[in-house]
Amino acid sequence: MNPKIEIRKGTPEDLNQLLKAQVQMAYESESVHLDEQSLKAGLQAVLSDSSLGQYWIAFSSEGSFLGTLMITREWSDWRNGFVLWIQSVFVAPEFRRQGIYRALYSFIKQKAEDDPLIVGVRLYVEKENERAIQTYRRLGMNSDRYVVCEWLKTSH
Repeated sequence: MNPKIEIRKGTPEDLNQLLKAQVQMAYESESVHLDEQSLKAGLQAVLSDSSLGQYWIAFSSEGSFLGTLMITREWSDWRNGFVLWIQSVFVAPEFRRQGIYRALYSFIKQKAEDDPLIVGVRLYVEKENERAIQTYRRLGMNSDRYVVCEWLKTSH
């Protein structure tokens, strides 16, 4: 049975749940073991300064943590508006395939549609994560236009 989903902005009180979720997500999606001290500081930074990003958390009506994602903003000079980037997607294993991500995405997409300064929504996904890619495509997102290239310091 699909749970009734409630979505709210993350707060500092959600730190420990977000920490657990991000550790699990990084390992499941990329086999990466995150440095928890660095992750905790990064989570605290976002939770205390929404200009860095915002966590949105899905809960059941009974209060169970269902899933989360983070939104950051990128200015597009071509479109004269912000593109929202979905990052750090996690759905608790026992609630997967029950519409949790769909609810979170629909919530974010509606926020974008309601704000004239937001011109789109993007995300990146590990190219081997076919299950996630199929989910995103079913929601109307495409992966035909861009390839994300990156350089990251290896110490983080």
